[in-house]
Amino acid sequence: MESMAGPVRTSVPSAIDDRASLAGLRTVASFEALKGILVIALASALLIWHAHLEDFAENLLFHLHIDPDRRLGHMLMNAAYKVSDARAWTILAAAITYSGVRFTEAWGLWNRRVWAEWFALLSGAMYLPWEILKIAERPDWERIAIFAVNVVIVLYMLEIRVRAVRGSLFLSKPPGESVREETTSKKI
Repeated sequence: MESMAGPVRTSVPSAIDDRASLAGLRTVASFEALKGILVIALASALLIWHAHLEDFAENLLFHLHIDPDRRLGHMLMNAAYKVSDARAWTILAAAITYSGVRFTEAWGLWNRRVWAEWFALLSGAMYLPWEILKIAERPDWERIAIFAVNVVIVLYMLEIRVRAVRGSLFLSKPPGESVREETTSKKI
């Protein structure tokens, strides 16, 4: 496209982020992949042992010295009782979908893709209100630790994206364009 001043040059944003720390992105990518692996492992274990889930839950309560008549014991036994074949397969399908999203995000971050940075920022920020609510209901060290890790990841991704946007705003000319070309095209 040409204007009276000469050709209009637009720079295409890069799909790969060369400015962000490779170590930082790969740390977050490893964490996301670990979440995917953990969910697949738990869902697979549920599918394999769902026929004996009540016995497993009872043994778990015994080994952890949790009284089955207490609230936690009731919740675990009730959940084990309610898992049917259809529900187990539904849980496995949901786990595969969730893990697929985590693995895709991990691949993108590992390979420094800008879309994965945005995805990590938005998907991490999406969980923050729910995590705050859970901490407000019953604060414990596990919920606070999960919240803290998520906040660190969200802030890191936000810092990367803000720095990239600011960096692109300060680039007045595409690389390789000289000042002489600019002044020559304005005279025409």
